[in-house]
Amino acid sequence: MSSSKGKDIAEGSSRSGGGGGGGGANATDQQNPPPLSRYESQKRRDWNTFGQYLRNQRPPVALSQCHANHVLDFLRYLDQFGKTKVHLQGCVYFGQPEPPSPCTCPLKQAWGSLDALIGRLRAAYEENGGLPETNPFASGAIRLYLREVRDSQAKARGIPYKKKKKKRNPMKASDDHQSSSFPMQ
Repeated sequence: MSSSKGKDIAEGSSRSGGGGGGGGANATDQQNPPPLSRYESQKRRDWNTFGQYLRNQRPPVALSQCHANHVLDFLRYLDQFGKTKVHLQGCVYFGQPEPPSPCTCPLKQAWGSLDALIGRLRAAYEENGGLPETNPFASGAIRLYLREVRDSQAKARGIPYKKKKKKRNPMKASDDHQSSSFPMQ
């Protein structure tokens, strides 16, 4: 998804040597920041990759001008780097979880990967000064796209996605039923 050059940028400047100015504990803190968690490192790489994608658009898109359509285009762009075989409707293996031989159907990004990516970018947007109300990663169009990807990939593999039902507390249900059957005084 990102080149080593982007990775160096994403990892910060801890590899660069020297640097002057300042003094005391502040300079030491800047040279040796605490290591980022795996999640934070991935979130930073994803954010930098998305920023690079916007800068490479013709004309370049400023983050303040970014909207859900740019995010959707980015997700579609990422499909070319995917590793998940998604069988097309006309493929003889459509709907088979484990086809016996290879086919020419395209490789795409897996739904779970896209879902996790959007979660990280959504958080990064707000951490980088974006307002929750204008977060393009939180848009209904993005949720709809992810749902469509999830459903189409499940059908192509013959594994229907079923939402897990919440278990109801039988005691609470009977309490609710009893309290509603007696009028309040």
